Amino acid sequence: MSAQPLSAAPISVQPEIDVDADQVMALIDAAFGPGRLAKTAERVREASSPVCGLVVREGGRVVGSVRLWRIAVGDAPALFLGPIAVDADARRSGVGAALVEAALSCALGQAVVGVLLVGDLPYFGRFGFTALESVRMPGPVDPRRLLWRASGVTLPAGDVVGVRD
Repeated sequence: MSAQPLSAAPISVQPEIDVDADQVMALIDAAFGPGRLAKTAERVREASSPVCGLVVREGGRVVGSVRLWRIAVGDAPALFLGPIAVDADARRSGVGAALVEAALSCALGQAVVGVLLVGDLPYFGRFGFTALESVRMPGPVDPRRLLWRASGVTLPAGDVVGVRD
């Protein structure tokens, strides 16, 4: 990938480790503000187990983060992507795209029918996400922002619920 973060070094997406937790939370808070805790996506994450967490570091500092969460859509096992947070100084440098691509690579190793997220189709469409109207989140969400990337031929339908290991 040719995109660069804050320095001239190539973007390196790495697994999130325990010592990253405070920086990841600070990054998410800065990106989404306190209102994020009231969002439907947060309810899904609270009821889920994380499958993987990924970060981009610059000079020992976390400048990007994404997580995948175990969910079910109807009876189908799936993953929920998010939140994706990128430090304001690292935006437009390819960090977000690198995080999405790495998360989708992580999803490939899971026995799921696909990946769901709440986001903007103009951005996530380039990663193979399409609109998905056949699912219901456990709270208010703009149905136009429910996006799906299939890992098989099954198109899920039904309620989205968090799944714990």
